[in-house]
Amino acid sequence: MPKYSGSGNRSERRSSARPARERLLDEVVAHFARHGVGDFSLRGLAAELGTSHRMLIYHFGSKDGLLVEVVRRVEAEQRAAMAQLNLDSDHSAAHLAREFHRRLSAADHWPARLFFELTGQALVGNPHAVPLLDGIVDAWLPPLTELSRRTGRSEDEARAHARLALAVARGLLFDLLATGDRDAVDEAAEAFLRSYESAGPSGP
Repeated sequence: MPKYSGSGNRSERRSSARPARERLLDEVVAHFARHGVGDFSLRGLAAELGTSHRMLIYHFGSKDGLLVEVVRRVEAEQRAAMAQLNLDSDHSAAHLAREFHRRLSAADHWPARLFFELTGQALVGNPHAVPLLDGIVDAWLPPLTELSRRTGRSEDEARAHARLALAVARGLLFDLLATGDRDAVDEAAEAFLRSYESAGPSGP
């Protein structure tokens, strides 16, 4: 994962009209980006944020519920970054995919660790984590399908390739967390990314 910067300067980027729950989640994500997750308590986190643990419980239900919402927020912001790459760049799909891999596999991995931990809990039916499964694949398909269309694939092929690309990206992140072998992971990613180019020219 990239060195996650959280919400940045929230006074400039986010309107005070945003719901209180969303503003509080902004603060939590930014705090974790600066300090990591670690073994925190709701009371300690609330004190750091200048709020109360009762407010955290009111908005998120529990510590586990809060962590699920943190992962969902980070995933949403990563999807937005992927969509923005699609919109802003004239580069080929392979170039954009390499750039996104670079961002996702950068030095700070706390969102990835949290994602895999909570996904495992969701898959065995832990009630607090099950909401994480909602859209865990489907929400990623539109931006990744758009990326795959740049290779000249048909709509059906692009959608299938998008699902494959998501599986590979998550598998490589898991590999990186488990082994720490960045060179091997980057080599495997490059081998896969060359498949974007196999359909022929797709731009500069």
